[in-house]
Amino acid sequence: MTQETTQSQGMATFLYGVVPSDVEPTADAQGVGDPPGQVKVLTHRDIGALTSEVSSQGPLGRPEDLRAYQRLLDGTATVAPVLPVRFGAVLVDEEAVADLLAEYHDDFRAALDELDGHVEFTVRGRYEQSVLLAEVLEENPEIQRLQEQVRGRPVEATVALRTRLGEIVNQAVEAKRNADTERVVDTLRPVADRVLVRPATHETDAANVAVLVESARRDELEGAVRRLAEDWSDRATLRVLGPLAPYDFVAPLRLEPEA
Repeated sequence: MTQETTQSQGMATFLYGVVPSDVEPTADAQGVGDPPGQVKVLTHRDIGALTSEVSSQGPLGRPEDLRAYQRLLDGTATVAPVLPVRFGAVLVDEEAVADLLAEYHDDFRAALDELDGHVEFTVRGRYEQSVLLAEVLEENPEIQRLQEQVRGRPVEATVALRTRLGEIVNQAVEAKRNADTERVVDTLRPVADRVLVRPATHETDAANVAVLVESARRDELEGAVRRLAEDWSDRATLRVLGPLAPYDFVAPLRLEPEA
């Protein structure tokens, strides 16, 4: 199909990620769009691109589209190395995908070789809020003093004290999160090839850490997290998410939509 024909039909090519050329989508693999596009691999030499056809006119970015994008990449990562392309990359046609693969072939091949046999997991910790606040209060006499000063007094008469109290509590929680995150990192480092601390996404986050791990060491990773979770059973919950595509460990190819 030529670029002119593709554009006249209002269709374009959505790019999910780069994979080895021998990857084959399962029969039930579904892409983005409504209805979902059929996923296929366009190859160049020994690498390929996971793609599907999409309307060049319709919007992309629905929650269903993002879930389809992640589901395809995460599922692929369990059987082959994959380089995720930033969500929303749309090229005018299949010829443009082939040109991209040819231009960056050596870089893509080297990155795939480095990731072969590895997957990403994320380890998330969430404090029990009541336990967190009790720890912060017990460890910080100034918080106790400020609480006594504002207790039973009108809000308008204690604005400065309450502001200071909030600042100190936030600082104390941040310090505790940093220390606990470091403990998670130390726990994971022996079983992971790479470890990355991610930003907290909730005020009660105890840790948010991504790891790149050999697939064969998954049980070791989960065992290490389980032992730490037992130590923290009364103060925080830990969970392992994955396996995932290595979103945090490759620089995702950024493409401006061309259609």
